Amino acid sequence: MATTVSTPAPGRRRRTPLARREARWAYLFLAPWIVGFLVFYAGPMIASLWLSFTEYDVINAPRFTGLDNYRELMADPQVARSLGNTVYYTALHVPLVMAISLGLALLLKRVGRLQGFFRTVFYLPVMTPAVAVGILFLLLLNTQDGLINRGLALFGIEGPSWTTDPTWVMPGIVLMSLWSLGSTVIIYLAALQNVPRDLYEAADLDGAGAWARFRHVTLPMISGSLFFTLIVNTIASLQMFTEVYTMYFGNRETQNRFNSDAASFYVIHLFQEAFQFLHMGFASAMAWVLFLIILLITLVQVKLSNRFVYYEGEDQ
Repeated sequence: MATTVSTPAPGRRRRTPLARREARWAYLFLAPWIVGFLVFYAGPMIASLWLSFTEYDVINAPRFTGLDNYRELMADPQVARSLGNTVYYTALHVPLVMAISLGLALLLKRVGRLQGFFRTVFYLPVMTPAVAVGILFLLLLNTQDGLINRGLALFGIEGPSWTTDPTWVMPGIVLMSLWSLGSTVIIYLAALQNVPRDLYEAADLDGAGAWARFRHVTLPMISGSLFFTLIVNTIASLQMFTEVYTMYFGNRETQNRFNSDAASFYVIHLFQEAFQFLHMGFASAMAWVLFLIILLITLVQVKLSNRFVYYEGEDQ
């Protein structure tokens, strides 16, 4: 009688004891991250999604209200004002940070031996606590005694009321935000140093000038880094909170003294609704609306990146 030997079906090969043991160790090492993600991220997100459909003030049990929070959110003029301020800030902050950081990175590339020193100098402000930055610029932007207005006075320019004039509150906040552009500078510098020199040599042989080399060689080769910082800075700008809250909402004196309406950002208004007025359900709805806005903007940026971002090794 002929005997047949069964062979495992393709794609269903049994794992060896060593592979199973390695998998167990992998899951064991991943366990702290998985537990942390479930407890501190996924769990609170699911809870906030549920709370967004309820009326909840921390003291009493949540009461389901359906879409009432979202309807109220859409009709609230303060929400519209704070969202408009946030979008306005983002539209000013992101292009400025990217342009200035790229210019500084191009300069740093030419420094030579002192490049390491200046990299550290540009990055150090990033390490400054956000609360300290808010207090520092509250002093620097002071209308009467601020260092910025004193510097302008040396050139015969009367400095604006950075913290009280609604027209100048947002430019003052954008000026403050440039304090921490060091991380973007470092990313661009690393990208510039990674551009192959032979591309510049080939461009020189073709008679390309400085602007042509920058446009047709430098920008395409660092477009991946530009795209990354565009997304990261956009997300960070839409979530601006600590520095502005410290400057304009830190205590009642600053709220009464300075123009806080012009500095009302979306996340600040969300924070006030949640922890000042205890409207946790309404604040949760605001948080999910912001999440959807950021997701939509990011998806649009990713879609548009296919036209402008070049990755080495991809088929053109």
